[in-house]
Amino acid sequence: MPGAIFGLPFTYTLSENKYFHVFESGILHILFIDSIIKISKQFQEMNFFQLLKAGDYMKTITRAKYLDRIIELNGTPDIKIITGIRRSGKSKLMQAYIEYLKSNFENINIIFIDFMDLAYEEIMEYHALHAYVEEHYQEGKTNYLFVDEVQMCPNFELAINSLYSKGIYDIYVTGSNAFLLSADLATLFTGRYIEIHVFPFSFQEYCQYYDDVSDKDKLFDDYTIKGGLAGSYAYRTEKDRTNYIKEVYETIVTRDLVQKYALPDTLVLQRLSEFLMDNISNLTSPNKVSQLLTANETPTNHVTVGKYIKYLCNAFVFYDIKRYDIRGKKYLESSEKFYLCDSGIRYAILGSRNMDYGRVYENIVCIELLRRGYDVYVGKLYQKEIDFVAQRGSEKIYIQVSDNISGQETFERECSPLLQIRDAYPKMIIARTKHPQYSYEGIEIHDIADWLLQE
Repeated sequence: MPGAIFGLPFTYTLSENKYFHVFESGILHILFIDSIIKISKQFQEMNFFQLLKAGDYMKTITRAKYLDRIIELNGTPDIKIITGIRRSGKSKLMQAYIEYLKSNFENINIIFIDFMDLAYEEIMEYHALHAYVEEHYQEGKTNYLFVDEVQMCPNFELAINSLYSKGIYDIYVTGSNAFLLSADLATLFTGRYIEIHVFPFSFQEYCQYYDDVSDKDKLFDDYTIKGGLAGSYAYRTEKDRTNYIKEVYETIVTRDLVQKYALPDTLVLQRLSEFLMDNISNLTSPNKVSQLLTANETPTNHVTVGKYIKYLCNAFVFYDIKRYDIRGKKYLESSEKFYLCDSGIRYAILGSRNMDYGRVYENIVCIELLRRGYDVYVGKLYQKEIDFVAQRGSEKIYIQVSDNISGQETFERECSPLLQIRDAYPKMIIARTKHPQYSYEGIEIHDIADWLLQE
């Protein structure tokens, strides 16, 4: 009977009273029988493989909220642009939507182009791209156009805009975050467009991936370290997992941004990014950062720092959160806070250095609020600060985030600024309580793991 091990063919005969086991994963289909036991033992001794549960490697989940959003936009005349940091799942989302269309509609024509696939290399020029799409148009059907990694085709916007103007295609595109920036979209696309922004996995999606909420506290502790870049979950050692995340991060910082903005060197950009990671939740200004970097042997100035911060935010590595004067009801421009797109990147780059869990939790809550569609600000009330003012339509929430509020002094410190707010909008503290939700003086106290799983 023929078979294969790690791609190498072999032949064996099943004799009487012999048996075999099949272990399946996304990449391994290994048949073990007594004739190859010796080989399998050698692999084990080398730690060459570990047995996985079925489907563990490169497992995918349905990201229902994003998929529902795209389905909601089906048939609208806008160009649908899927944005997000590298490896956040943009391509997988597009593929999931294509499968949805195939399963639910009959009279459709799907034109799919993936510029990472060499099969499409010959149309990596905007005239050729345009001609290819036109050739594959089918009269009498709803024509969907999907272009993945669109930035690999120089001047792609000329082709996309031309196709859009014909009014006969429902168009969806993804691209590398550094080359398909939110700030550039209005310039690139002359027609109407809608941006669907994809974040790394939420804690809820992390639990869905592992198909487990039996011990949410352990899962949350793991999530705090691992973060939401799901591609890293395939690796079974911490070293391999963090190396994967490092490579994603370094590709953005030392390649994409350097290429996009023709930067002379990467040292200042790298040091700046690490500084922002290390100072999550601290009020920051370009002037202050430039002074600190210069003092630490990375000479720069506030103009360069200001530009580089903007580049990092444009590429979705960081999100800038502005200050809001609650009493004066106005936005403050003097300084802002920067939150990292994913806590796993911080751990991969900085390790456990200055691992202030209160700040890490604050980062996780900020990204989750953005993921849920809130506009987020840092609240200022007299001389005190509210971690977040979150607004979504007519809804407003005041939020404090903490690691441990079991001590009376800490608890009172977190409650104090919230109790001074005189309006009737909800106020909450999100902390690592490991207890069910409760209230104090009108303030809701939430365990962070529970709160992350609520929506």
